[in-house]
Amino acid sequence: MLGPVILAASRSDRMRRLISAAPVTKQVVDRFIPGETVDDVVPIVEERTAQGLELTMDVVGEDITTPDEARAARDAYLALVDRLAELELGERVEMSVKLSMFGQALEGGHELALANVRPVVEAAAAIGTTVTLDAEDHTTLDSMFAIHDELRQDFPQTGCVIQAYLFRTEADARRLAANGSRVRLVKGAYKEPAEVAYQQKHEIDKAYVRVLRTLMDGDGYPMIGSHDPRLISIAQELARRAGRKPDEYEFQMLYGIRSDEHLRLAAEGHRMRVYTAYGTDWYGYFMRRLAEKPANLRFFVRSMISKG
Repeated sequence: MLGPVILAASRSDRMRRLISAAPVTKQVVDRFIPGETVDDVVPIVEERTAQGLELTMDVVGEDITTPDEARAARDAYLALVDRLAELELGERVEMSVKLSMFGQALEGGHELALANVRPVVEAAAAIGTTVTLDAEDHTTLDSMFAIHDELRQDFPQTGCVIQAYLFRTEADARRLAANGSRVRLVKGAYKEPAEVAYQQKHEIDKAYVRVLRTLMDGDGYPMIGSHDPRLISIAQELARRAGRKPDEYEFQMLYGIRSDEHLRLAAEGHRMRVYTAYGTDWYGYFMRRLAEKPANLRFFVRSMISKG
């Protein structure tokens, strides 16, 4: 019940000011976002990869209002590529991008986002890694998939994200699986209307399993974005039935959530990638983490009370 309320708050300037000003907020945000700069997160990258984990890095920020801001976002990712090149970790550390950050919502946004993201994808390929295009709300997806198709002509390893709660996703999964894409499947973290998305958890979970089966049976590389123990077990069974080897799919979880499970899966021989966000414009990302899971919200409220 609280999820839609929190997602609405993620778009509220007033709530942004109130939450950002709360003294306890930074302490809680640090659980999900380990730093504001590349220098802050390099030690995290080194520590996690030494533990046998892989990462996908996200420079947070979505509310882009000018082409200059979109180009600044591009440059932030290019700076990240430069630092990753020094670590020589190749595909063990990839990047995730939101096209809204590259100007997708601006006038001429499709072409602007493509022009800004292409240099990032090129730079990633040059150091032996890749980029995954994150999914945002349903109105942006046709543009995202078109950009994904365009990029894959030159960089076929470019990945994308699909969201189980959308009605369209089963058809998207069939197309992407047939094309051999790298596809991250998540439940979905945006407030979507009942006309386009399942609203009940049990419906979303069932859709997730249907889509995951399609991906496992297809020709692509599935990336299971979930912290749900039941869905993780189902994914392992579907992979076994599909005859997939451990390096033919991977699990992905968020930094700061179920960290012991990250290590357990890696120790069992699974590819386990940690979605690690950093940056100063953390508010929207943080609020969606609260909306996704009641335990995250309880953690935030308990911290505020204990520090009050």
